[in-house]
Amino acid sequence: MKVLVAEDDFIARSLLKNMLEASGHEVLVAEDGEAAWRLIQQYDIRMVITDWMMPKMDGLTLCRTIRENASTGYVFIIILTAKDTKDDIISGLDAGADDYLSKPFNHAELVARLKTGRRILDLEKSLQNANEKIRALSITDSLTGCYNKRYLDEHFPGEIKRAKRYGHPLSIIMSDIDYFKKINDAHGHLTGDQVLIGFANRIQRSIREGVDWIVRYGGEEFLIVLPHTDISKACLLTERLRTEICLRPFSAGDKEFHVSASFGVTGFDSKTPENLVAQDVLIHQADTYLYQSKQEGRNRVTGGAMVHG
Repeated sequence: MKVLVAEDDFIARSLLKNMLEASGHEVLVAEDGEAAWRLIQQYDIRMVITDWMMPKMDGLTLCRTIRENASTGYVFIIILTAKDTKDDIISGLDAGADDYLSKPFNHAELVARLKTGRRILDLEKSLQNANEKIRALSITDSLTGCYNKRYLDEHFPGEIKRAKRYGHPLSIIMSDIDYFKKINDAHGHLTGDQVLIGFANRIQRSIREGVDWIVRYGGEEFLIVLPHTDISKACLLTERLRTEICLRPFSAGDKEFHVSASFGVTGFDSKTPENLVAQDVLIHQADTYLYQSKQEGRNRVTGGAMVHG
């Protein structure tokens, strides 16, 4: 574990460094609180041992600075000092320290306090990982692995705002598997689920990783968000998607059959009127073009700029 030692006395600082390295820790050292804070901002440090009395920034101020500028993970702080009255201990803990060790300290006691800190940090990390998993589940469609409508509602407004701010184009694709009910009726819902998974996977492989993203919008409807993409390029991509889906058969168990899909494409650029650049307006327009594709025979792409009405 990486440990930061903040101590203005060279001998005490060297002694601590040697002790900690002998116990298997990676050690960074700082001669005062300001230097320690710079290291904390530069490195991923989760354990700090700090002296109380230091020039420039003392230990209590360092504790407060760490707590007031909370990062993505918790920092466990031990204060080392000759101040050992009850009021001193309360002041240290109030400033944000987790533990307190009086000078001169016992090596074994320091190692034991570090182990306690490590257990707390491990628990904090486990809780953070669990929360991240819960968060991922809450924004992901459990069947296809795509994002769900909650993610769309949380992130699409931000995509629109960034595109408007920097004058970048943004396009969306609304897609719907043709005659999906017939697939379920003829082959069963398990087969239908396999088609949905395969459909989503083909789209996912065709879009830019880390830039574009896909949402399962309804039962067999999917919405694709394409930042930095104008409508003409989005329509070309969509035509490639349509061809990829309808020409190559889908497999489900021992069954193999062809599937097609219909698409509606729209978007905006820096010239689009402000009143048309909104999530509900964009989705409504893409859905209108999708409906047009279905009305004109399905298995086709219809797209264009934002229009009134």
